[in-house]
Amino acid sequence: MKFLLGLIVGVLLVPAVLYVYLSSGAAPAAATDSPLPFEKLLARGSLRARIAREHPNKDVAQFTTPDLLLGAEVYQKNCAFCHGLPGQPPSAAAKGMFPDAPQLFTQEGTVTDDPVGVTYWKVKNGIRLTGMPSFGSALTEDQMWQVSALVTRADKLAPEVLAELKPLPDVTSPVPAMPLGPAIPPAVAPAQHPVLPAPSGATPPAPPSPR
Repeated sequence: MKFLLGLIVGVLLVPAVLYVYLSSGAAPAAATDSPLPFEKLLARGSLRARIAREHPNKDVAQFTTPDLLLGAEVYQKNCAFCHGLPGQPPSAAAKGMFPDAPQLFTQEGTVTDDPVGVTYWKVKNGIRLTGMPSFGSALTEDQMWQVSALVTRADKLAPEVLAELKPLPDVTSPVPAMPLGPAIPPAVAPAQHPVLPAPSGATPPAPPSPR
């Protein structure tokens, strides 16, 4: 009887303690907080199991250079801000994310050992609580496969593809200052008509007669 009572109390106590812990604001919620014990292990285990079950299979060798060029265009517009460019340091936003956004053109962050279908799954579905969004409704199927093939072959890209992955020029310009009030055009002086001299021998006009 005591064992059963202790079991019931234990079952009720665990969610109560968890509720107090979460509602107190002590749980890590900021990107700069340290992870909970076993947080990475549990999250990665669940993610890997889901991807292994659902990711499609394709041979990355079937993607041509034109496919990779299109993938580079997609990457520049949608991915480079967080995942970096070849030979470039991480952006300030990438450094401030938790977990860190992998720099896909570095030795530490490359995904060249993953099947292209694994990267495609991540691009299409996103990853919860990581900052990685789902592009399933933003990109076409071809675009998702092309950008996935690009990073899967990041260590074997042709020179023309690497040329498309150079940093884009900074085209920003200072915002012009707003005027303090409506612009008032300068006053225009009335037109001055030249006074022509009377022709020689002409009789000057008589002055007006008084009334």
